Parts: sequence; structure tokens; C-alpha cells
Amino acid sequence: MTGWRWGIRTLGEMLVTLGVFLLLFLVWQLWWTNVTADRAQAVTVNVLEKGFAPAGIPDRGAAPPLATLKNVPFGQAFAIARIPRFGADYARPVLQGTGEDMLSQGIGHYAGTVFPGQVGNFAVAGHRTTYGKPFSNIALLQKGDIIVVETKASYIVYAVDGHVVVTPNEVGVIAPVPQNPGVQPKQAWMTMTSCTPKFSASHRYVVFAKLVKIIPRASGLPASFMAVPAGAVG
Repeated sequence: MTGWRWGIRTLGEMLVTLGVFLLLFLVWQLWWTNVTADRAQAVTVNVLEKGFAPAGIPDRGAAPPLATLKNVPFGQAFAIARIPRFGADYARPVLQGTGEDMLSQGIGHYAGTVFPGQVGNFAVAGHRTTYGKPFSNIALLQKGDIIVVETKASYIVYAVDGHVVVTPNEVGVIAPVPQNPGVQPKQAWMTMTSCTPKFSASHRYVVFAKLVKIIPRASGLPASFMAVPAGAVG
């Protein structure tokens, strides 16, 4: 009888210990990773801003800017995403690649899709609940909302066109013409993907946006593009 009681007590202690470890893991995963990632991503944005060419006096006679990014090494941050719907101060780094290492540092660019402003589909992914959760509020985006992707050469401005919810194997959403694999692209698109519902990876929430304008950094970004819409978060 004593042995039976000892076994029950030991099992109980093990379950309590396991529960404590699980609780600590959840705190780390859902809170602490956001704290540390927010700080790190803010530093990356600051470094990018300092490295990008400063805005200067507009050159009215300049040729239209070109989106010329190519061959960016995996893991390297090359752009800043600004989304007024997510708040006036929202700015997240965009890195090459969508591996966990990249997604823990910001927004990841799907290798094999075009770079910002180019004809085709500039497709990116971001977390919703951990590691800074850059796409936490992706489901709040509305048709017409502005997304600005800032690079060393240009401000690339997109406007949200619509969204879908798909299963993870529906990779056609990042095709050159979203949802139309094999079709030759004639427009420049941006596609944002993230897990849905929150705290689950069963589906993907996908937002499509169309290119509005490419503005050279020397011309500066008109304030109208960064106007925070009513009901914005942050």
C-alpha cells in the first residue's frame, strides 16, 4: 500500500513539473519571443534606414525608377515594409527566404518570386503569434489599404485587392499571377501569407495587393501614402 501511494505521489509530482515546464514554454513562445524579436527587428529597420540613400531634392526630369533588386543572399534584410493599417509606427524588415531563421527576424520573401515592384508576384510570409508577429493583424487589411515596401532605391507602393483562406498545400497563391499557375504575368503583385486561425497552422490567410506606384527615394514618399486609416491598430 505504501508503494502504491508513493507511486501516485511521484506521478503527481511529475505531472506538476511537466505542467510548469509547459507553462514556461508557452510564456517563452507567446510572449518572450515577441519581446526579443520586436527589439531585434527594430534594430534591423534602423540599420536599413541608415544604409538606404537619403531622400533629396526631387528630380522632375528623372526617368521612371526601376525595381532592380536581384540575387539577395538568404537571410539578408533588403527592404522595410510599412503598413498604415497596422499603425503609424509599423515598420518591419523583409529578409530573403522563408525558413524559420528568417521568419524569426521579420517578414520572409519567398525565394523564386520576384522582388518588390517587378512584374510578377512579390510573395512574403510572416508570423501571426510569435517572434514579433509582424502579420498579427493581417485579417484586418481592407481593399484599398496601402502597403509600402521601402528599398535602397525606391518606395514601392501597393494597394490591397482582396484575400483568400487556403490550405498550406495551395501554393498557387504565390504563382507569378496569384492563383493562376502557368499564366504569364503582366502586372506587379504582392502576396502576404500567414497562418490562420491564430495559434494554428491548419490554413493560410492570404492577402493580394496590386502595384500602385514606384517612387524614387530622392523624390521622397508623399505623406498621403502613409495616412493611417480609420480603425487602424497600434
